[in-house]
Amino acid sequence: MNLSSLNTRCVKSNTGVPMNDVGILILGHGSSLPYNKELVESLAQMISKNHSGPVRTAYLNMNQPNIPEGLNSFAGTNVSKIVALPLFLAHGVHTRQDIPQEMGIDPQKRRGTLTIGGKEVEVICAEPLGVDECIATLAYKRAKEALR
Repeated sequence: MNLSSLNTRCVKSNTGVPMNDVGILILGHGSSLPYNKELVESLAQMISKNHSGPVRTAYLNMNQPNIPEGLNSFAGTNVSKIVALPLFLAHGVHTRQDIPQEMGIDPQKRRGTLTIGGKEVEVICAEPLGVDECIATLAYKRAKEALR
């Protein structure tokens, strides 16, 4: 799959939050097949082109680094916050329970403070990808591609 052909013009969010001291931890499910990890790594690279802070990856199952290792990879980066971004379409047991538990934070609040590299860092779970015009556009594109 050529990920570079996606329409990046879909992204229009501007929260006004300075992002240079925010790390993003891209979370994949993990798989015994290499394609899953390649996809997560490729998406992390794409995200890092738009983000001024560090971007890392971690996996819930089967691949490395696991989530605690992914969080610890921010040691020495001087981030004050880490946003854990699950590459999942919708909430389920993994986003509601497993990921917060692996991160060591309260599953109800979906945020907490951890000590990473001797520094207190706020960790926040982002929402799953959910319903979005960009996803609908991509899904329709994939349907049209199937007809070729």
